[in-house]
Amino acid sequence: MKRVLLVGAGHAHARLLASLAKTPLYGARLTLVSPYPRQLYSAMLPGVIAGHYDREEAEFDVALLAERAYAEFIAGTVEAFDATARTATLNDGRRIGFDVASLNAGSKTDDSVPGSREHALSVKPFERLVDELRLVSHVAVAGGGAGGAELAMALRHRGGEVTLYSERTAFQPELATRVERALRRRRVDFRPGMRVDKVEPGPVVVAGAARQQFDLVLWVTGAAPLPWLASSGLALDARGFVQVDSQLRSVSHPEVFALGDCAALDEAKSGVHAVRHGMLLAQNLGKLVAGTPLAAYEPQPRALLLLTCGARYAIAARGDWTAEGRWAWWWKNAIDRRWLRTLNATGAR
Repeated sequence: MKRVLLVGAGHAHARLLASLAKTPLYGARLTLVSPYPRQLYSAMLPGVIAGHYDREEAEFDVALLAERAYAEFIAGTVEAFDATARTATLNDGRRIGFDVASLNAGSKTDDSVPGSREHALSVKPFERLVDELRLVSHVAVAGGGAGGAELAMALRHRGGEVTLYSERTAFQPELATRVERALRRRRVDFRPGMRVDKVEPGPVVVAGAARQQFDLVLWVTGAAPLPWLASSGLALDARGFVQVDSQLRSVSHPEVFALGDCAALDEAKSGVHAVRHGMLLAQNLGKLVAGTPLAAYEPQPRALLLLTCGARYAIAARGDWTAEGRWAWWWKNAIDRRWLRTLNATGAR
């Protein structure tokens, strides 16, 4: 009986558990470690902040999903991971051994800018963000990617004055034009090409020679690896993410899979890709237990992006194609609600 440890309940492991609830994995004992028994679905976070959804509508029951997939759920976080000894140490001191592990614990925001850790509120974890985000009148958002733009427009929709700092564009030219136009229409104070150099008590944002005080600085910068990966013994890329082979296994420790933000892959770190990682993992765990060759991951570079714009309006993009309108928001709403119904109803008995 193989001991399979699942670290985190991101998109990939959620997809895996939904699959296993329908088709159980025999010959393995599964344990899922994740911080919260109920978890916010990240794609609906801007809608929660904008007021389109109650928090409960945007959550899925991680503990129940694990139960239906015949996995033991442990509420906690990994503090140390030893790939060679095949153990994970949790925040409460417990140590869990494994024969096979899969890492889908996400990433943290890059808080290397001085003062960002002490004087800004990180967007991750999302549950803490929603708990701590109160009605504020003047907010700075640092990070002009899809997440930063969506949250800036969501906060603006709920009545705040919002300044969005963006060091560089994260989008192709036509999509960048649409996003900037949407930000301007919604009267977000958008500052392209302006890097936040420091966050001081106040909080005060320092960007070049400019200094401005806000009620809150929201930190939505790029992904950085979780700290415990550095001492895990796993082969990492230059940024600190797990190097994987074509089956999404560690190149140094093939009994460890890395999915979603944890993995070093030549594709955007997005939920769309992570769901496909989970579908592959569901196949490969079965093959691993059966002793048959594993399937390879096939990247999908032209993934669909649906970016919400505060109100019930969204921008759609795939490859070179872009469009926008209310219809795009309703399309996204239908996709998101269908995904949550899948997670919350899968394997109901």
